[in-house]
Amino acid sequence: MKKAFGIFGIVAAVLAILAGFERWMGRSVFGPDGKPGLWEGSIWSSECSQRLADAYSFSHIGHGFVFFALLWLVARRVPLRFRYLAAVIVEAGWEMLENSPIIINRYRDATMALGYSGDSIFNSLSDVLMMSFGFLLAWRLPVWASVVLFLAMEIGCALWVRDNLTLNVIMLIHPIEAIKLWQMGGHP
Repeated sequence: MKKAFGIFGIVAAVLAILAGFERWMGRSVFGPDGKPGLWEGSIWSSECSQRLADAYSFSHIGHGFVFFALLWLVARRVPLRFRYLAAVIVEAGWEMLENSPIIINRYRDATMALGYSGDSIFNSLSDVLMMSFGFLLAWRLPVWASVVLFLAMEIGCALWVRDNLTLNVIMLIHPIEAIKLWQMGGHP
């Protein structure tokens, strides 16, 4: 029990550092309107990436599945709590990078996220918690169920919002114009 409290204390510290760093970078706590919200369903809305959850929350849950699998492959002898902590630190680092001007501009230039302005601090913290949920879910589920759930999220999001973790990675690393046109689906 003492070990669990220690890990949760470190996770809380990582989240505090993330929030402080993003505030220092000028990120708003709850988005442009200053109001917390639970859900934003439209990826085209200026409130996307500002609320507690949005369609991209599924990508962050997917991060948890991927981190669990990768860390199991390369560090399975390392205690689970340390693998989880490593995943939290990597996700928090990604949130810092994702909300930096270089990645925000990359999203605007290379992906369908033309008006993307970065996450609110509230959303970034939620993204780390969504990854945590995915990581812990992957730990508890049989491998086959993790794979099925991950694929269901990827396919579901591709059909729903024309974006998912896989497409996001492809478009950030090596944009493909045909994918971008499909993702835009008639949007400006």
